[in-house]
Amino acid sequence: MSPQKTAADELWMEEALRCAQRALESGEVPVGAVVVFDGRIVGRGWNRNISDFDPTAHAEIIALRAAGAAVGNHRLEGCELFATIEPCSMCAGALVHARIQRVIYGADDPKAGAVQSVMKVLNHPQLNHKIEVRNGVLAGRSTELLQSFFRNRR
Repeated sequence: MSPQKTAADELWMEEALRCAQRALESGEVPVGAVVVFDGRIVGRGWNRNISDFDPTAHAEIIALRAAGAAVGNHRLEGCELFATIEPCSMCAGALVHARIQRVIYGADDPKAGAVQSVMKVLNHPQLNHKIEVRNGVLAGRSTELLQSFFRNRR
């Protein structure tokens, strides 16, 4: 991977971390996501399932909905999604249906991750859409934000 691509991934992940901070400030589990198309953010999201009383209001879903509205299509071909944690099975399924080109995430999720940790929804051999994946981008910061949140709740 080129140094420019690596730097760009970290830049967009910084924005996802800012979204996670918004979730934290709202009393939500601090997860954030952004969708990037052609070098600009077309969707932002942070966990809102508690405040919205909506079990589907994960950061990735909120960002995908905003991106779909911004580009005027339910297919987000050519888009990249940056998330602070490995997407769950619901979010991973939505990423496949949206035809996201690339998923970049920070921390692995050993309890519910559906990219590699618990199951492999993305790039399952029977699915017809393959997604490029990069994990571990600013993972330490994502992990610390989540661990701090749960430490303070106990």
